[in-house]
Amino acid sequence: MPLDDKSTRREFIIATSTAALGAAVPVTGTDPVSPLANDSGNPASEQIPYSPEELFQRGSQRIFSGVRATQIAMPLGGIGAGCICLNGYGGLQDFSIGNRPTTTALPDGFTSSNAAFAVLHIKGTSPITKLVEGPFPLLKIYDQGLQGEGYRRGGFEGFPRFDECTFQGEYPFGEAKISDLSVPLRITVTAWNPFIPLDDKNSGIPCAILEYTLHNPTTRNVEYEFSYHLSHLAPGCGSDGSKSRNTVIPGRGVFLHNVENPNAEAYGSACLMVIGDKPRIKGMWLRSPDWEFDSLSELWRELSTGTFSTNEGSNDIDTGGRNGASILLEGALAPGVSRTYPILITWHFPNCYLQVGGDAPAGTSSDEETPGCRSLGEGAPPPWRPYYASVWKDAREVAFHVSENYSSLRSRTVAFKEALFSSTLPPYILDAVSANLAILKSPTVLRLENGDLWGWEGCFPDGGCCHGSCTHVWNYAQAFPHLYPKLERTLRELELVRSMDESGHVTFRSALPEGPVKHDFHAAADGQLGGIMKVFRDWQISGDSDWLKKMYPLAKRSLDYCIRTWDPDHRGGLFEPHHNTYDIEFWGPDGMCTSIYLGALSAFATMARACGQAADAEFYEELSRRCAHFMDEQLFNGEYYQQKVQYMGLRNDSFARMVAEVDEHSSEMLKLLKEEGPKYQYGSGCMSDGVIGAGMARTYGIDTSLAHEHVRKNLQAIFDHNFRTDLAQHANAQRPGYAMGHEPGLLVCTWPKGGKPTLPFVYSDEVWTGIEYQVASHLIAEGFVREGLTIVKALRSRYDGRVRNPWNEYECGNYYARAMASYALLGALAGFRYSAAQKTLWFGPAVPVRPFTTFFSTAFGFGTIALDRRSLHIQVIEGELSLEKLVLAEGEKIRTLDWKTTVRPGSPGSLNI
Repeated sequence: MPLDDKSTRREFIIATSTAALGAAVPVTGTDPVSPLANDSGNPASEQIPYSPEELFQRGSQRIFSGVRATQIAMPLGGIGAGCICLNGYGGLQDFSIGNRPTTTALPDGFTSSNAAFAVLHIKGTSPITKLVEGPFPLLKIYDQGLQGEGYRRGGFEGFPRFDECTFQGEYPFGEAKISDLSVPLRITVTAWNPFIPLDDKNSGIPCAILEYTLHNPTTRNVEYEFSYHLSHLAPGCGSDGSKSRNTVIPGRGVFLHNVENPNAEAYGSACLMVIGDKPRIKGMWLRSPDWEFDSLSELWRELSTGTFSTNEGSNDIDTGGRNGASILLEGALAPGVSRTYPILITWHFPNCYLQVGGDAPAGTSSDEETPGCRSLGEGAPPPWRPYYASVWKDAREVAFHVSENYSSLRSRTVAFKEALFSSTLPPYILDAVSANLAILKSPTVLRLENGDLWGWEGCFPDGGCCHGSCTHVWNYAQAFPHLYPKLERTLRELELVRSMDESGHVTFRSALPEGPVKHDFHAAADGQLGGIMKVFRDWQISGDSDWLKKMYPLAKRSLDYCIRTWDPDHRGGLFEPHHNTYDIEFWGPDGMCTSIYLGALSAFATMARACGQAADAEFYEELSRRCAHFMDEQLFNGEYYQQKVQYMGLRNDSFARMVAEVDEHSSEMLKLLKEEGPKYQYGSGCMSDGVIGAGMARTYGIDTSLAHEHVRKNLQAIFDHNFRTDLAQHANAQRPGYAMGHEPGLLVCTWPKGGKPTLPFVYSDEVWTGIEYQVASHLIAEGFVREGLTIVKALRSRYDGRVRNPWNEYECGNYYARAMASYALLGALAGFRYSAAQKTLWFGPAVPVRPFTTFFSTAFGFGTIALDRRSLHIQVIEGELSLEKLVLAEGEKIRTLDWKTTVRPGSPGSLNI
């Protein structure tokens, strides 16, 4: 892209998008400003149910309490390392720490699951002892029969609790404030995990940290005992826990481990530790060979009577029954004084036997009655190990690392959080962006010993859902490439090195562990073509020309396969049947996949020139122009791009041959297909993903020749036809639980011009958050700011803590990868993009507030950018940002400025504008 004072077409689009908003309302002072009209200059859509003040007003994050805390479960853990969740009443649940999901949404049984809890004992003549959690949500007790004995997971749920609790989250921090009129101390639980952009090692620590701050608001001294308790998280195989061992770490806590074979799946460890204090330690709970209730019954008796006893952990006599460990700290607080106890839980399970997408190695054995107890014959190593196991040898070593670096890990994580939440954006936007960062720490994400990422689409209660870093789902995810770009690039290599054959066919579900995959199913057109665009994106983010040159021949093979398979006559459309993220094949060219095709062609032409391949560049440029022309002339219906369903005259004549044989004796289904054509198409429908390729191109900085006015009309049509403020009259025979009843949402597809097939494409009547985010980001980038904000505000209203978990946007499974599309909202609202390849920063806020501040993260550093009326300021928190050019869009002006500088921590960069 040329970089001079003459605006390029793309730069002009950015400028005009920002100018439309900037012209709507003058910028005054530092208060939030709310445009009163549609930011495109058109009358505000009647579909917008919120006032300008509701859309643009800044504020703090939501506070949850009572019934609205019922569903909260915030993941605490490491990237690819599993997690434990903080719930809405200040406790822990969902111990997904053994390389697979484990949640409370499982049927109950006769044995207790993992437990972690705190207890406060107030000394004195009228002692009080309470579990340090708020009221247990009544709706969880029976849970539609899932809990046939009434809710009982860890075994401590029935202990006396505090009466009041409020919850607020600014991920990666969650805070529960707990109080009770009968208790003289108030307690704040601040839970977090290290989350530091670019530092994948420390962001991948298998740990959860809970800081308990005790405050005395009374006028008298209060003496207390504060204790924390953890069941044995690594008991080994067998129901009696006989292979579990407990070792006291003097003055710090307890190391929980087992004596399984070091290569067995159940081999592992955990650690309970307090940082900065020396506790009294019960190295092992009372172990009863009879009822498992006995251990916590005895523990509560000691805690409530002030008779807590200590021991050194495992012995040769008490070897059966439920196991666990406790630490206790005594103290006294004067009036108005507070004290904080950081509690650390770590885990370490180095052996992974999960294998999908490939052939299991010979000799695998599994005890189906005891999940997690697999091993290989003769002590052979496991199929794979998680990355963290190559960094730390056990949970004790993990705990020492966190303890020794606690101050640094906390301050760096706080710096990231404060930078993100300092952005001059409405709270629900920051909520949407930050909440879905929890997916990075959820069991959706795994990381192999060599550092490569691997992901599910989402997670069911006890297993992953839809394996293989699915290309057409992860297409939407935008958090990893900006926050941890090195990890994101491993996904490109997973696609193009290990999941592609010699013909260029990419299996869109990669194998685990990494290795050969089968090529016996369709390639996914949107996923494979989107992968080409992501090679371009990742090159721009990293600036790594050597990496681009390595990937170039692989990307070319992939793209050529796509052309040969779906556009064999080079007409510029995907004519042949093509598989996609809706788990079906579109027959005939459609706006969704063809727009990604256009983006891939355009991106590859640019990469070809960067690699010195002029002939390749000319070929793909010409085909991209043909593709854009085809979309504008053949697919645009005056309002939006649609699909031209086609099954005659194709290389693939299977459908044509099938319906040719249909007669009066054929089935009802075959008669329907002969009448309407292939099932699962959208034809004249208005699909919310209809111009997703144009949105991806805009986000990544890819120039295409698609008619800009058509894209804008398509976006307006998507909002006008597909966004509903109330879904009560919408019929959905598919999966209505994403949005239903009187809830708002953006439908996947509608048919405003009629022509809805009898059997439309699968999922067409649903509402997916990942699609809502990609549409919202694209709308905002094109100047439809109110419309984009409306979609996000409506979406987050559904995740209210009562019906859904605000830190778990689900689709086909929990913590669904597509929802990481929310990160693109930051770039769209700030008009921010950075090319390390060109050392150029694009900036042009879509929100007319000055000063405007936004968080940014590149491959080399992260920090904040602030724009006021006279200057632009860059503050780097970690790393650096090297610049040669600034492309600034403000109001009606767009300028390309020379600005050769490298900004580092402590040396902010400023430029008068």
